[in-house]
Amino acid sequence: MSKWKVQSIPEQIAAYLREEISLGRWGGVMPGRNELAKELDVGISSVQEALRMLQEEGLLVHQGAGQVRRIKDVNSGSEKRRLRIAILLYEAFTMSAGIFSEVAHLLQDSGYEVFFAKSTLLDLKMSASRVAKFVEKTEADAWIVCSAGREVTQWFAAQSKPAFALFGSRRGLPLPSVGPDLVPAIVAATRRLIGYGHQRIVMLVRPDRRLPLPAALERAFLEELAANGITPGPYHLPDWDDGIDGFQTRLSSLFQVQPPTALIVDELMLFIATQQFLSKKRLRVPEDVSLFSLGSNAAFAWCDPKVAHLHHDPSPVLRRVLEWANHVALGKKDLRETHIRAQFVDGGTIGPAKH
Repeated sequence: MSKWKVQSIPEQIAAYLREEISLGRWGGVMPGRNELAKELDVGISSVQEALRMLQEEGLLVHQGAGQVRRIKDVNSGSEKRRLRIAILLYEAFTMSAGIFSEVAHLLQDSGYEVFFAKSTLLDLKMSASRVAKFVEKTEADAWIVCSAGREVTQWFAAQSKPAFALFGSRRGLPLPSVGPDLVPAIVAATRRLIGYGHQRIVMLVRPDRRLPLPAALERAFLEELAANGITPGPYHLPDWDDGIDGFQTRLSSLFQVQPPTALIVDELMLFIATQQFLSKKRLRVPEDVSLFSLGSNAAFAWCDPKVAHLHHDPSPVLRRVLEWANHVALGKKDLRETHIRAQFVDGGTIGPAKH
């Protein structure tokens, strides 16, 4: 009779990680030891020992001090196909934006051929029919579509060619995807503003987030207003023509009759444009107008006052995209819809309403 062996904590962790790797969860690289320790609620030293075990087995490859370990064999016995992956951006401006650039580099480092599509969703007028013609003319094995509206994500979900929705309108579709769940965070932010006495709160987002119907985050904002006795309407989620002129025109009109006491602004580019507009109007933040960003940027921590915003960890986003690419390369079906927890980060750009 063989002796029953009780596994140590590092051995249990190694067994769990070994199974997750075999399922293709992480693809080409492992998360860092601190992130794994937090996820598994165990000590860092135990994780470190487990990673060492997997490294000795030849499953992981050490890449130097301070570097994440590379996964040597994603799926033993399977041959991974080299993919040519096209990234379809919302607009050209975002090509150098942190997360999209990181996605491209991570996939390239993992052996995939990656390129940014020549046209963007804005170039294609967010039209599914135009996207269809463009995709047909573009040589790619798989697509990553970024921040797309519902019409476009529905079209990709109906195609046989592999595609992945990175952010955008993606809930409930048979399309692999990842993005932050911003609803609880925007509810918390809206409550904070209302608690400060704000009634004239305006959210400025792109047309595809409002039309034909408000997306989940925007609906949550309007519903929270209603729950606190503020009748929501077009004032709180105004329409504007996409582009620089349309945005500036809308800002100007907002401050002509009933100036908002709080602005919630999507995207870093729109946030900076709003800051400049308020500065030209000699309106102080937050004394005259509270300002809140739906996006996150490392520069916010360097601002004085620090910018109030919504934040999510980008690491799970990167891992999920790589996981999908590895699954496609191995011929494995992947339709998982992934939501990353987001949080409301308070800051000095919001404060009591000026009456």
